Amino acid sequence: MKSKKPAGKRKRSAQRKVDWKALEMVHPDAAGIDVGGSEHWVAISPDRDPEPVRSFRCFTADLREMARWLVEKGVRSVAMQSTGVYWMPVFEVLEQHGLEVFLVNARHTKNLPGRKSDVEECQWLLKLHTFGLLNNSFQPTDEIRTARALWRQRGNLVAEASTTIQRMQKVLTEMNVQLSSVLSDLSGVSGMNIIQAILEGERDPWQLAALVESGVKATPEDIAKSLEGNWREELLFVLRQHVELYRIYQKKIDDCDVQLRKHLESLGAKVDLETQPIGPRPKGKNKSRNAPASCARSCIALPASTGRRSTAWMC
Repeated sequence: MKSKKPAGKRKRSAQRKVDWKALEMVHPDAAGIDVGGSEHWVAISPDRDPEPVRSFRCFTADLREMARWLVEKGVRSVAMQSTGVYWMPVFEVLEQHGLEVFLVNARHTKNLPGRKSDVEECQWLLKLHTFGLLNNSFQPTDEIRTARALWRQRGNLVAEASTTIQRMQKVLTEMNVQLSSVLSDLSGVSGMNIIQAILEGERDPWQLAALVESGVKATPEDIAKSLEGNWREELLFVLRQHVELYRIYQKKIDDCDVQLRKHLESLGAKVDLETQPIGPRPKGKNKSRNAPASCARSCIALPASTGRRSTAWMC
């Protein structure tokens, strides 16, 4: 009987028989781009141009020149890494010239040992993309990109407004006005009414306490005690500026809500509310005070065939 080879030897023998030259070229008309902050390095197949690796600056005219060069050399598919936000203008210009763009995760291209230069990086991307070894990242449509940009801007404004409230609270604490001890939300109606009265010159704690809404749990005596402080002019000046900034942020948030609503309404009908009603909000899902007045998370419009157009905003 023939002796069986150990499993380890059979595995090594099979590895030695692999013909790596037989790898199939998935993207024969490929290019690789190493995206940078000041310049982009582009590599194509050496048989397409005597100078297969070129550098282009980041100006729009240079990006268009790069795209035209790729098209002239017969390139159809381009691979580049999602580096910061530098890839976005490159992606748009290449798509405008009819090129297929693979936006790949930088972690998937770090298999080459050693420190790579910009030239070696774009050539490495070219090799990986030619043999189909890179996965394309999901890219939403232009409509979704627009909504996402507006929603992110709104989130940034909400965060800045929240920071301004914290700074207002800090200034009040420095003046020993313990308003945050009796009000759960300084930016509510009661808190903003009191702060505005303070900025207008009111110092009587009982007059200030009378501005509190009826739903506040703290007693009038505690509220009046919390409003006795050291009215330092420089701190009142700082408080006034924080209040003005807060109102500016609120105005900009409202502007974002209007722009979001316009954009989402322009997308057209999504669901017929008569045949697919949304239903009541689930219990325990209270609307956030930072949510849009007409919630812009989802815009659902009735089709024009119903003879009327109504829009439902759903949180």
